[in-house]
Amino acid sequence: MTARELDAAGVHDPALRAAYTRCRELNSRHGRTYFLATRLLTPRQRPAVHALYGFARWADDIVDDLDPALSPEQRARALAELEEDLRGALRTGRGGHPVIAALADTAARYAIDPAHFGDFMRSMGMDLHTTEYPTLDDLRVYMHGSAAVIGLQVLPVLDTVAPREEAAPHAAALGVAFQLTNFLRDVGEDLDRGRIYLPLDRLAAHGVDRDLLLWCRRTGRTDARVRAALRELCETTRGVYREAEPGIAMLHPVSRPCVRTAFVLYRAILDRIEAAGYAVLHRRAVVPRRRRAAVALGGLAGVAASRARGAVSGDLPRVPGHPRNPARKQEEAPRPRKRDAQRGGVLS
Repeated sequence: MTARELDAAGVHDPALRAAYTRCRELNSRHGRTYFLATRLLTPRQRPAVHALYGFARWADDIVDDLDPALSPEQRARALAELEEDLRGALRTGRGGHPVIAALADTAARYAIDPAHFGDFMRSMGMDLHTTEYPTLDDLRVYMHGSAAVIGLQVLPVLDTVAPREEAAPHAAALGVAFQLTNFLRDVGEDLDRGRIYLPLDRLAAHGVDRDLLLWCRRTGRTDARVRAALRELCETTRGVYREAEPGIAMLHPVSRPCVRTAFVLYRAILDRIEAAGYAVLHRRAVVPRRRRAAVALGGLAGVAASRARGAVSGDLPRVPGHPRNPARKQEEAPRPRKRDAQRGGVLS
């Protein structure tokens, strides 16, 4: 986290500044697209988004990516301890662990509904014992907490020009679209963890079961039945993107380039999956670096235009706890900066 971003966000306490920096580091290590898109937000917004995503990634690490020798019981205890610490931090506004401290501070600043974090933790708990989902409706129960509420958490940070209750369903849908894309991209890796995040009834309709997926993973081959099932699920996911897209125009203009960039780059993963003939069980579909750079440059142009308009009108997103005030426009106006060549991302 840069001093400029923390100053713009009104974070002055040294311990909190270190906590937000820790969250940013977590995000920069996980996934190129999300972090890249976050660079298109105003400096004031970035620390809060890093806190929200940093916490989500940290919790996910407990479920999946910490010491592989940990037993399910040990992971369950670690997750329960995290949830207890989280509840206390949301109640008091303070947390002992840096990631929880930054999250609690962000939740308080932006008045984020604590229920969103409870829903998220319930879905993380499902990962400890649920390995497959019979129907898309069953999967949606999981995705509400693991993806939809992430969109709802971030929405107050992004600010809206429409009533927030109108924008909320689109924000939730975008979180679900991103996660469905992840599920399609990561079928093989999830199989290695013993999980299938694709609805079993949709797979069965094409003659696909766990054994066939494992065979494809082991041999590096793609069966026609698997291709047909993945084709259908890609189309289902595109439908969720269509549900989400109207919400971008409901965001504050300075936030739109970030979300539009994430939207375009993540949806492009579906194009890569299709172009590869749905061969995702033994290789990961990745948007080429040149394509990511081109979309990001377009986002930067949108950022410059929207912030210039905001600086003229005084209509920039407010600092939490402060009224909109044209006198702040000089403070919040963007300064020239070098092009960010970082590898990290908000979308992975």
